[in-house]
Amino acid sequence: MANQNTLPLYQKVWIKHTFSRTVDSLILFLLLTLLSYRLFSHHHFSFPWFLALLCESWFTFTWITTISTKWTPAKTTTFLDRLFLRIGELPQVDVFVTTADPVLEPPIITINTVLSLLALDYPANKLACYVSDDGCSPITFYALVEAIKFAKLWVPFCKKYNVQVRAPFRYFSEKAKANNSNLPQFKKEWLKMKKEYGQLCSKIQNASQELNTFPLVGEFAVFSKTQPRNHPTIIEVIWENKENLTDGVPHLIYIAREKRPRHPHHYKAGAMNVLTRVSGLMTNAPFILNVDCDMYVNNPKIVQHALCILLDSKGEKEVAFVQCPQRFYDTVKDDAYGNQLVALPMYIGGGFAGLQGIIYAGTNCFHRRKVIYGLSPDDDIQNVKKNYGFTGGKLSQKRRKRLFGALEGFVQSVDDALEEMTFTPNDNLFKFLDLEAARKVASCDYECNTAWGKQVGWLYGSTSEDVLTGLEMHTKGWRSEVCSPDPMAFMGCSPQDNLGQMAQHKRWSSGLFDIFVSSHCPYIGTLFGKLQFRECLAYVWITNWALRSLFEIFYALLPAYCIFTNSSFLPNKEPGMWIPTTLFVTYNVASLTEHLISGLSARTWWNNLRMGRITTMTSCFFGFLDIVFKRFRISDTVFEITKKDQPSSGDENVGRFVFNESPIFVAGTTILFIELIALAISWRGWQNGNDRAYGLGEVFCSAFVVLCYMPFLKGLFGKGKYGIPFCTKLKAIVFAYLVFYACTSIVTN
Repeated sequence: MANQNTLPLYQKVWIKHTFSRTVDSLILFLLLTLLSYRLFSHHHFSFPWFLALLCESWFTFTWITTISTKWTPAKTTTFLDRLFLRIGELPQVDVFVTTADPVLEPPIITINTVLSLLALDYPANKLACYVSDDGCSPITFYALVEAIKFAKLWVPFCKKYNVQVRAPFRYFSEKAKANNSNLPQFKKEWLKMKKEYGQLCSKIQNASQELNTFPLVGEFAVFSKTQPRNHPTIIEVIWENKENLTDGVPHLIYIAREKRPRHPHHYKAGAMNVLTRVSGLMTNAPFILNVDCDMYVNNPKIVQHALCILLDSKGEKEVAFVQCPQRFYDTVKDDAYGNQLVALPMYIGGGFAGLQGIIYAGTNCFHRRKVIYGLSPDDDIQNVKKNYGFTGGKLSQKRRKRLFGALEGFVQSVDDALEEMTFTPNDNLFKFLDLEAARKVASCDYECNTAWGKQVGWLYGSTSEDVLTGLEMHTKGWRSEVCSPDPMAFMGCSPQDNLGQMAQHKRWSSGLFDIFVSSHCPYIGTLFGKLQFRECLAYVWITNWALRSLFEIFYALLPAYCIFTNSSFLPNKEPGMWIPTTLFVTYNVASLTEHLISGLSARTWWNNLRMGRITTMTSCFFGFLDIVFKRFRISDTVFEITKKDQPSSGDENVGRFVFNESPIFVAGTTILFIELIALAISWRGWQNGNDRAYGLGEVFCSAFVVLCYMPFLKGLFGKGKYGIPFCTKLKAIVFAYLVFYACTSIVTN
């Protein structure tokens, strides 16, 4: 029998998706056949034929990166029983929660996330929860102050009765039961908890409604002269586990970093770096868990599951971070907005896991602190410390200051973190911290002339700072792993309408494309770093969402162009027509099958397909324009916060599109008008029996685009927020006419 101390703490199993591989290979074969047909059919060569060849070449390249990513999917299994045999004492973990706007991210959602984290099934003296409030909101601070009072009742209740769902709003809404829920004592305490939580919600709701009259006195006086983008650093230890109790309530620290109008703040990446420095002074845990304010804990043992990977003998040397998948509890029926990422992570996410590792998704992720400080997997700690300047002398001091800043206390904490040394239980929480030191590391100018955001911490330069930071770790040679225990580790809320969904995709696509055209491009990471080739292709696939929009728009408008100019881009009345027809059918049947295997409905598949076309040709296109404008220094990108809402029940309009005057809807409505004009012309041509170079293929493609844009078609006749604004329709009509006029002018000339 093997020694328990030598057994691995986790196991990676490669999955054989034989059907998926076969169909993916068939699709690639059909794409290559279509390209060959176009290249060798010289008698068909024309502008539409050339444009189709260009777009289909891009689609073929994209499909190669897709199947390369999907080809060797893997799944990770953790062994908790071995962890407790291997590890005598669990390590400390610092938990980072980020929020930025009390309106778009209501405090009631934030405190539910915080309460679920405080109630983790982990020794309380080994946890510290840091909440970054980039909105500098007294309401958020008030909510946390009130929440800690409830936590003193909630945390013991969860641990006593082995509560699974530890976010109160979900626990009480689902009426979850523990194993001993029939006991009279449990029922009594359950009712008490529900009453206390109701009172907590009422206090926060009343304070939010009385925002302008909220009394800023006592501990709230620090907010009396603050503005969201202009205020000094505010750090408040809301709760300290002074007795060092393992079954108590973990530390809770509130942080609002300094903000000044003329200083760059670097959005979430800047907030994460401040949290790293402040926590380095206070607890300096070797492992960091970061979650968004709307992602509550759904599996209270998730820290132990992640540590199985991070503390494994192989994982210690190779794994930089452990990413837990994002799942959502507030799904709209049949996923009308394409938010529920289920099928995609199963195939693409599993594929990433089988390569050098999953991307860092910005939330639900466990990090090694020493990796955040720039350590590479092949580095010897002593050599790194020497390179970092921990050998004494003026040159060393200058080197340390350039890397980590001028505060000696924090530099000492970096030295300890590289050795994964942590404060002992007898150490006071404020071992290095004083208010002046805290203000320094959280100030606007602390990072000036340092390596923060460049070599150290979360990297700057993209609104997708998470993917950029993870890519840099992979480029250094680190791996990452997926941790998806049963039940799922975290659950969150997704955008409750298409406005949030489209804004989210615009931010993602622009940030990802910004990475591709920067010095952090995956190709550079493979040529000059340690990014594996297939991992590079996987990053190329994900960082090109914005660029993909151009080819999708051209291809979507190509059938309309052919109808306007009486030309064709598809083989007409010849055997070659079976190539694109078979390709279209095969791709959609394969996609439908993947959704059905994932447990989703055919309706969900259609909604995801439809929203994929809409968001790519609208949100991702504007994400592409954002980066073009940024590179030409016309304007800079803006980090748009997605509105978080608790789902409303019984709303008959759930799933309907809502519209505003955003240019995104002008683009979508213009595409719809162009296709409708094309269909009208083709119908008239069929009625009159005119000679037509285009065939049923072009007409079907235009009709398919209209079908995908059905929400926009309904919006043309909708009212209120469910109708497309008149000014948007007018602009779209003008643009559609200009396209039509330009096409017909080509024919005339």
